[in-house]
Amino acid sequence: MLRTITLSLALAAMSVGAHADGLADIAKKFPGATAADLRPAPIPGVYELRRGGDVVYVTPDGRYAMMGDLYDLGDNSNVTENRRRELRISLLAGVPDAQTLVFSPKDPQYTINVFTDVDCGYCRKLHSQIAEYNKLGVRVRYLFFPRSGPNTESWRKAENVWCSADRNDALTRAKRGETVKAPACGKTPVAKQYQLGEDLGIQGTPAIVLADGELLPGYVPPAMLVDHLKTAGRTAGR
Repeated sequence: MLRTITLSLALAAMSVGAHADGLADIAKKFPGATAADLRPAPIPGVYELRRGGDVVYVTPDGRYAMMGDLYDLGDNSNVTENRRRELRISLLAGVPDAQTLVFSPKDPQYTINVFTDVDCGYCRKLHSQIAEYNKLGVRVRYLFFPRSGPNTESWRKAENVWCSADRNDALTRAKRGETVKAPACGKTPVAKQYQLGEDLGIQGTPAIVLADGELLPGYVPPAMLVDHLKTAGRTAGR
């Protein structure tokens, strides 16, 4: 009996090892990917490959990749978008409040993450109504996403805001068009948050990510946003 159990365990270990080697071989065909980024897709014989905040589907030999949304016609759900939401939640959970600029009411009912650009017109419009968002129970966590990229004026403005003694006030002044000056303060979170936005597929600002991972690409007025949050039954979670 002992010999049988030992043999079974050895065969199971060999199977797991072979499976891991197969995933590693697939991953090698995608720059930057690892075996940990792969998992079985809902379609038998197909794998899901995680790429930042998005996914693609690949065949077991790694020869073919399929991009686009996968739907489950049984319940009319968007399988791919549901997975994107999971990834957004996971990636944003790795950003502590201390690395964001938070504008919050005393007892928030909802939390949203907003990728923002100091010079973006609709970002400025959203921020001009920050008191109204807060009044309606919305807690806003700002992350920097200077659309013009590194070594640009918008990027430097974001870093100046971060290096200011009162960051929230500096952001408000910067979004009013005022010049914000601050001494260099070493490493800022601007580059990391910009890369996170890239990983999440952010293409414009403001980009609002809700607590359940839904992405709203663009400005949403306070009352309309809260109506959407109520309809979907969101909570104050991150």
